[in-house]
Amino acid sequence: MKAKKSFGQHFLNSPHIAQRIVDSLSYGTESGNVLEVGPGKGVLTQFLLEKNCHFKAVEADRDMVDYLSATYPQLAGNLISEDFLKLPLDQVFDGQPFSLIGNFPYNISSQIVFRMLKYRDLVPEMVGMFQKEVAERIIAPHGSKTYGVISVLTQAYYSGKYLFTVQAGSFTPPPKVLSGVIRLERIEQTELEGYEKTFSRVVKQAFSQRRKMLRNTMKTFLKDDPLLRDAFFDQRPEALSVKDYIALTKQLHDKIV
Repeated sequence: MKAKKSFGQHFLNSPHIAQRIVDSLSYGTESGNVLEVGPGKGVLTQFLLEKNCHFKAVEADRDMVDYLSATYPQLAGNLISEDFLKLPLDQVFDGQPFSLIGNFPYNISSQIVFRMLKYRDLVPEMVGMFQKEVAERIIAPHGSKTYGVISVLTQAYYSGKYLFTVQAGSFTPPPKVLSGVIRLERIEQTELEGYEKTFSRVVKQAFSQRRKMLRNTMKTFLKDDPLLRDAFFDQRPEALSVKDYIALTKQLHDKIV
């Protein structure tokens, strides 16, 4: 399993950690669909193949695809040699839902989450290993310094839980950072139906200058609208909960569409 950063590739070398990650996945492991992102040398793959599920893996590195094909012949026909970020996820399991799992490459881990959000109707659950600070950012509560765009957009559709930390010594070669494993479980989201694009725009604009009050950042949408005089806009973006952002989206929708 590899995680890419500017200082190279790091392969998970702990079967114990790999087993814990796989066992943290609940959806799809019994007769369902599971897609692994970036299997690398297959340290997670070996345990996923033991599950009673319809399992596929997507790997962009051609060398790793050759290695996996030779090491796990039972993957034949279920190993996708593609870039996950360009893969049409609605075609992987013919439009059927599936869970996502992986030790995600550090340099594209946030993009993987945003890709999942785009196809959220198909992905009820994700278990992934990220750089620890990224894992914490995704599930950060409002009011914290790490709460940001990815926190709000993810938590609007998924309930997140930090599962455990993985030390650098569990990788070869060891990275200079810790890793963290989280689980995201989709929640039923009906409040944002019809407002999804506006929601994304509002959240991204709010955090575009996170040290400024909403009164300043929302001027992009509201100009000199009297609404900006409301005390609500005295707050900074990290002070607003996901529900606050949903309410704000509905309030602004007709003004910015």
